[in-house]
Parts: sequence; structure tokens; C-alpha cells
Amino acid sequence: MRSPFDILEAYERRSLAHAVPLPERHFAQDLWRGVGYRVGQRRLVSDFREVVEIVPMPPVTPVPCAQPWLLGVGNLRGNLFPVVDLKLFLEGERTVAQEGQRVLLMRQAGGDVALTIDELYGQRSFDAAQQAAPGALAEGRYGHFVDRAFHADGHDWGVFSLSLLSRTPEFRQAAA
Repeated sequence: MRSPFDILEAYERRSLAHAVPLPERHFAQDLWRGVGYRVGQRRLVSDFREVVEIVPMPPVTPVPCAQPWLLGVGNLRGNLFPVVDLKLFLEGERTVAQEGQRVLLMRQAGGDVALTIDELYGQRSFDAAQQAAPGALAEGRYGHFVDRAFHADGHDWGVFSLSLLSRTPEFRQAAA
């Protein structure tokens, strides 16, 4: 009499003999991938490794004596995190709240931070031939965080470093 293990092993061999392999995927080595979004008039992308999650704008509880760009504290699945108006931090203008607005969650030392954006474009991929000078995308305060760009579909996309943002002393000091 065969053991249950032998029966399962024979079943696995028969199943694998009839399995159809998935098509092989080839990715270009020089392909850069990120999340595309808009802040003000600038189209930006941030590396996938810097974006933890993209979620709907949570209800925000204001924090007294905080910088104006710190909207307050949000809650996602029991985790509290600061919610920052990225446009106000960078340009001095408030992001216009809209229905269905999304926020980018980025990781920083001490926990995640939510950043408001004006519009989400989703995944963007660029190859080396699409690299461009950042030009106007790196003007003003953006110059600290945008050091390169890509040109695709008639638009320039500035590569915005969320890790640099999270290490900026002014960003880390949200008390007024």
C-alpha cells in the first residue's frame, strides 16, 4: 500500500507533466520605472522603491502649532502618519482638494508620510534614450529634489527624489 506522501508525489509529477509554462518576460536593463504624478504644473516621477503605497486621501486631524504645509495626521489601517501638502511645501501654494484625491505614502525614518499630489498618472517607464535635461522642472525649491528628467509622450517628467525630501531638515521639522 502506498503512503499518502507517495500518492501526492505521483499526483504532482502528473500535474507538472501537463503544465503549460508562462511566456518568458524580457525587460530592458536600461529601463527606469517609477510612479508618475503632477504637483502644480510639473509632471514628476519617483522611483518605485521610494513609494510605499498610493491611497485615497484619508481624513486628517489637524496638529496644533505645526507648519502650514503639515495638514495633520491621517490613519490607514490603524497606522498614524503625517499628511503633508507637497505643493505648499515646495511652491507656497495649497493643493486644491478634490474628490477622489490620492496621496503618495513614502517611507522615512520614524514612519510613513503621506504627500498630497494634484494628479496621479500611475506607472511610467523610460529608457536611456528618453533622458533629458531637467530645465524648468528643477527651478526653485524643486532643484534640491529633481536632478534629471525624461521626455516621453510630449511631456517632460522630472525625477523627484522622495528619499532626499525625507532627509531635508526643513521637511523633518514640522513644528511651527
